[in-house]
Amino acid sequence: MATHRLPTIRNLLRQPLCNPRNTQRRWAQVQDVRFLQHGAQERILAKYKHKLDQKAKEQGLKDVMELKEAYKDRIERLRKEAAVPGATAPLTPSSMASSTSSSPSSTSSSPWPSPPPPPSPQSSSPSSSPLQNGSSHNPPPPGVKTLHSFLDVAKISTLPQKELQTLWRLRHASNPQSLHFSIPTKVFNSLLLNAKRHPAFVLPLPRQVPVDTPESSPEAPKTAQAAELHYLQFAHPHQQTTTLLFTTLAEFKLRGEFASPHTTITFHSELADSHGLVLGQGVVMENRGVSVEEARWLMMCMQKFYVVSEEGKARGELLEMFTRGDGRFRVESLIEEAEKIV
Repeated sequence: MATHRLPTIRNLLRQPLCNPRNTQRRWAQVQDVRFLQHGAQERILAKYKHKLDQKAKEQGLKDVMELKEAYKDRIERLRKEAAVPGATAPLTPSSMASSTSSSPSSTSSSPWPSPPPPPSPQSSSPSSSPLQNGSSHNPPPPGVKTLHSFLDVAKISTLPQKELQTLWRLRHASNPQSLHFSIPTKVFNSLLLNAKRHPAFVLPLPRQVPVDTPESSPEAPKTAQAAELHYLQFAHPHQQTTTLLFTTLAEFKLRGEFASPHTTITFHSELADSHGLVLGQGVVMENRGVSVEEARWLMMCMQKFYVVSEEGKARGELLEMFTRGDGRFRVESLIEEAEKIV
């Protein structure tokens, strides 16, 4: 029986991208970044204790606790500004109350972060068409951009598919940190179904790390191939909008809901029914340790795990194990499956 190749994200890999198979082998070392979130605030305070004490003295305060109390309002304001609606912050007060009420019972011995709670039945109905939901009467939450934020949907709705794709590329071509692509509706529906079942996951990114050996020198340091784990989160803030955030697992373990993503992706399904196309765009933040090419690799890797083909059943099993917190989930198996992605 002939195998069926799933269509990949179009235009995402238009720029040259090194093949991860050439940079990462099955003997790659795994960097252990799975430290516990417990005590993170204490570690940060201990690290900057000297500077905080000095700041307190300059302000005429007794100690760090008084300094923290004096800046309480500013700290709270900065935390709210750093929150991302629908991903690192609740969309509504009711969801905030439900998340806080369920937090005491969600403790687990698993070293992995707990995935977000599943979406409500109203937002997770796969059979409802975006165009039938009356999105014009249901504005998105603050901070969430729909396709109308980039293009005049009423005007472009008469254009053929190829012209739409060209127009979408031109809309984002001026930003070197931009990711832009298009996905067939059938592929996106499969991705969306798994995204709602598995709203969080981890992916390995090939890395070259320095190794301190007797033969190494400052002029020619020795390096070894390793894998850095990145935590992804799906959210559905609007019936025609799906967001995807990538954060290093180390950053997420340290800061939790206040972790800053290095890559933010948004899928727009306004044209899914009329043109059989879902448009996507995103931004890779500068100076966050991830290049645009590496973000493309994470996107390609994500699609292979979330759009599972017949030959990718092992990847689907890894998704299931991660979501239910199965202790049999192994990073080595994750890297082995990622190596098979071409």
